[in-house]
Amino acid sequence: MKNLKKLLALTMAAAMVISMTACAAGGKGAESGGTGAAGDAAAEAPAQDNGGGDSADAGKTASSDLKVGFIFLHDENSTYDLNFINAAKEACEAAGVEYVLKTGIPEGQECYDAACELADAGCGIVFADSFGHEDYMIEAAKEYPDIQFCHATGTKAHTEGLSNYHNAFATIFQGRYLAGVAAGMKLNEMIDSGKITADQAKMGYVGAYTYAEVISGYSSFYLGAKSVCPSVTMEVTFTGSWYDETAEKEGANTLIQHGCVLISQHADSMGAPTACETAGVPDISYNGSTESACPKTFIVSSRINWVPYFKYIIDAVQKGETIPADWTGDLSTGSVELTSLGSAAAEGTADAIAKAQADLEAGTIHVFDTKTFTVEGKELTSYKADVDTDADYTPDHEVIVNGYFDESGADFRSAPFFNVNVDGITLLDTAY
Repeated sequence: MKNLKKLLALTMAAAMVISMTACAAGGKGAESGGTGAAGDAAAEAPAQDNGGGDSADAGKTASSDLKVGFIFLHDENSTYDLNFINAAKEACEAAGVEYVLKTGIPEGQECYDAACELADAGCGIVFADSFGHEDYMIEAAKEYPDIQFCHATGTKAHTEGLSNYHNAFATIFQGRYLAGVAAGMKLNEMIDSGKITADQAKMGYVGAYTYAEVISGYSSFYLGAKSVCPSVTMEVTFTGSWYDETAEKEGANTLIQHGCVLISQHADSMGAPTACETAGVPDISYNGSTESACPKTFIVSSRINWVPYFKYIIDAVQKGETIPADWTGDLSTGSVELTSLGSAAAEGTADAIAKAQADLEAGTIHVFDTKTFTVEGKELTSYKADVDTDADYTPDHEVIVNGYFDESGADFRSAPFFNVNVDGITLLDTAY
């Protein structure tokens, strides 16, 4: 029965690839912006989700025999997935390899089926972009030991011990920190102009879930703002979904009603930015510029540029080299970027970001320096984290090193594990 299933999957996948038209001319990759405020804007996502479902797109720019398959949770309407889609096209077209894109793949058995279809269709690399895809990618990796399976935001590659399964992420907390510097500069401008008082410098943040990745993101954003605007506070609301335009818009509006004078997000639709544009509240988006839709309120956006990683794994497979279990890109690899500043940015923001970025790259400052925040009124001098994701979720690794929380440390794993409740941040809707 299993062989019959695989034969059917192979037949369907082959028919799918043959029937697809080449999309090399149809999909322009995201512009590779420089780090800091001078970087080019990432491609923008449309404001409306058109549904989804399992769809595939094949690009035939091959100058080698390698084919790469990509699995995306949503489609181009999601800023998160669009960022991956553009990077996949750009990297594959630059390398001259064929690619197959599968969009609208839920975090369930559909991911395993899609991974098997891509493997059976001849893909030498299969990549998936969402946290919940991981177990299904591992299942497929065990069934296809000669195929390389790579996954973003996952936590299990270094404990599974599979030579063909890998996790990847980037130090996006550094990008969030830099975006926070831009937020703090805007708050200072509002204070100096008399629009708000120092004690009214409250930001809002629309998050998806109370996962470490989201906690790390909003905490680093807050600390970046605090580095230039010491009186800042922040409220965080959660939607319980990576992509829910209505919930994200409602979340932003609720935060604005609570007195938040600047909004950011870790959710994937245009809900929060458009709510800010309607209300005239400055906004810092994620995964790409929203300036064309929100010209009056857009300040800046941070994102992970996945092109360096995709180029890396393509090159490794072509050369027969080993892909590490965990790969972490950073500012120096071009994996963490900011878009160009929007018209709502405060004067002096570009210089403030450039200085902070130079200090981060030089190691003279650290995002989670324990001297810059407290937890329940106390400095965090020791913290044991569960970075091995063992069966008992045992927090057994000391991650405070040299006076800072070593988020995404090279000695641990690539995925974020900062899950500390920093003073100055109020959490709402923590059921998620």
